[in-house]
Amino acid sequence: MAASADKSKPYIPLAGGAEDGWSKEDEATATCFCGAVQLAFPTKAPGLVDTFLCNCTDCHKVTASMFASNFVVLDTSLRHLRGQSNLAVYSQSKTPITKGNTMANYFCKTCGSLMYRVGSGFPGKSILRIGTVDDFNLMETVLRPRVEQFVRDRVAWLPGAEGVMQVDGYHYG
Repeated sequence: MAASADKSKPYIPLAGGAEDGWSKEDEATATCFCGAVQLAFPTKAPGLVDTFLCNCTDCHKVTASMFASNFVVLDTSLRHLRGQSNLAVYSQSKTPITKGNTMANYFCKTCGSLMYRVGSGFPGKSILRIGTVDDFNLMETVLRPRVEQFVRDRVAWLPGAEGVMQVDGYHYG
């Protein structure tokens, strides 16, 4: 079944182990694949800061994919509904992408889903993965990427996102 035609209403298909995702006018949930970790995040500014695609070499590796789809929220607006103690953290500061900052990746210990990243270069903000969002219609509406960064590292056979600002390096910082 395709996403519902009415993008203003939640579309929360069974995707993974959780069956309790929700979406309201100003807040929604993001859940790991097994359901052990669930976050609540804002769907409006000021808590929702921005949305972007990233083709950087770190995102290639950390997602085991060709790019990452992300959204940025203020830490003060991010809530751990369950499973915070089930998150493992891997940090590094040695790749060119980190620019001398530390980037910490928060993964579910059970299923390995990357829930969010926290970078010392982006204080007070967390970078969540759009693919963890329970309401699939949000991916096409409020979380639709606004910018695509590190387009110089995008594979040639993958066209850029239509209608999205293209940037060679970082959009932030």
